[in-house]
Amino acid sequence: MNSRIETQQAAVSAMDSALDPQRARLVALAAERGVSLSALSGLLGRNAAYLQQFVRKGSPRKLEENDRRTLAEFFGVDEGELGAPTRETVQVVGAGTLPKAADWADIPRLPLGASAGPGTLALDLAPVDRLRFSGRWLRQQGLEPGMLSVIEVEGDSMEPTLRDGDEILVDRAPRPLRSGLHVIRLDDVLLVKRLEPGPAGTLRIISDNPAYPRMERARADVAVLGRVVWKGGRI
Repeated sequence: MNSRIETQQAAVSAMDSALDPQRARLVALAAERGVSLSALSGLLGRNAAYLQQFVRKGSPRKLEENDRRTLAEFFGVDEGELGAPTRETVQVVGAGTLPKAADWADIPRLPLGASAGPGTLALDLAPVDRLRFSGRWLRQQGLEPGMLSVIEVEGDSMEPTLRDGDEILVDRAPRPLRSGLHVIRLDDVLLVKRLEPGPAGTLRIISDNPAYPRMERARADVAVLGRVVWKGGRI
């Protein structure tokens, strides 16, 4: 744990006796994971001081539902530990069925495009809104909601796999690189391409549209930002 995180958490820990249970629990979870409150604020798409103000100044009085859910899923705890009321239930339609606990993850949609054409610069990473996924489905796929983002595809170089305007779910969790669709940064440009290992430490960067040429670049030149694990779009 770096000294900045230790200093921050030590300062907050000194106030634990004055904190309500939800704020104290958030501080404890951050300490256990070794992550700063400012980093967690960034995970929520908030300014760096957001959670520090929540903990130290009581502003906001309560975490917003989406923020609370994102933090609970990141830490792997129930939302009730972070101040959620009794969990909402939803009635499953059909005779003899029982209510089941609501289980959803709201994934941030980022206002940028991963180009499937000539490329665009990614400038603004603040979420514009969120796209809701089944928490159960995400767990079945081995995905952690806090490491997911939704972005839009721009251009036609990945047709027919991905079309202009499609939205893709990107898993940013660190994993061994394997062949498949990835969002990458190449020469300061954000792209969605198919990657395959090449010879002598290179990567093949492939457009599914045969009208676009393949590239081969040194692995060190390609920043792999995440793997594409889902797509959606208009028919």
